Amino acid sequence: MNSKKEAFVALVTCFNDDETINYDATRTQVRRQVAAGNHIMCAGTNGDFSALTFDEKVKLTREVVEEVAGKTKIIVNAGMPATYETVLLAKEFDRIGVDGIAVITPFFISCTQDALIRHFSSVADAVDTPVYLYDIPARTQNHIEPETARRLSEHGNIAGIKDSGGAQDTLEAYMAIGREEDSFDVYSGPDHLVHWAFQNGARGAISGLGNVMPDVLAQIVDCFNAGDEAGAARAQETYGSFRTDLYKLGYPPALVKRALWVMDHSVGASRQPALLPDPEQDRQIETILKKYELI
Repeated sequence: MNSKKEAFVALVTCFNDDETINYDATRTQVRRQVAAGNHIMCAGTNGDFSALTFDEKVKLTREVVEEVAGKTKIIVNAGMPATYETVLLAKEFDRIGVDGIAVITPFFISCTQDALIRHFSSVADAVDTPVYLYDIPARTQNHIEPETARRLSEHGNIAGIKDSGGAQDTLEAYMAIGREEDSFDVYSGPDHLVHWAFQNGARGAISGLGNVMPDVLAQIVDCFNAGDEAGAARAQETYGSFRTDLYKLGYPPALVKRALWVMDHSVGASRQPALLPDPEQDRQIETILKKYELI
């Protein structure tokens, strides 16, 4: 297992006023993350993946891959409720050429653990690109139990897991699998656990908040990799404090997008029925951004 840590940002998808995708603005956000030294996760929760069509996800991924041009890694989320569509999407991403394919647990459809094993194995069997499990039970109502992750870690094309459950004991259980299975990497999703996860064996982090604070996220990684634990802890304190202040206002992915909009209107609003623009909330966000010298 590579001992160097890394961070992916769950990139926002930018929209025009008519809710069509603004690919130029999205490319600008990609360049911003590359400049900070972060990798990219495309079409994830912070990228409004559930509001995108099949063809939009494919085009969006092509645009991001073209913009990155090999300068950084790209993981793209292919997860959908049905295994059938998930496999179709994964095959498209496989053809485009990405570094990893994340597969969020099916949503709306209630799954047994055996069903999850069949689902993830079917996707991993269908592509050459490494597949990463993606657990976020608060949004999907389906949770990958640690024993299920352990069984899936034995699949030759399942390379790891993104844990966005927020439960430290579950993350610890996943990391125990990673310590036993060198080919199984664990990525922490909760923004307040980036440094802790690094200290306890995670390969990296996949963060939504990095859309707003790309340099601070990169600083946690760089300091940790340089052996500067104090510097990593200071950066994490800033990151965690900003997270607490911002997320008090509502649904995290929508707040990340809105904070970024306050900083740069070109990113657009989220597709409806997500967070509606609220002048009072925008003023509160602006106050928080000023506190952290982001505007």
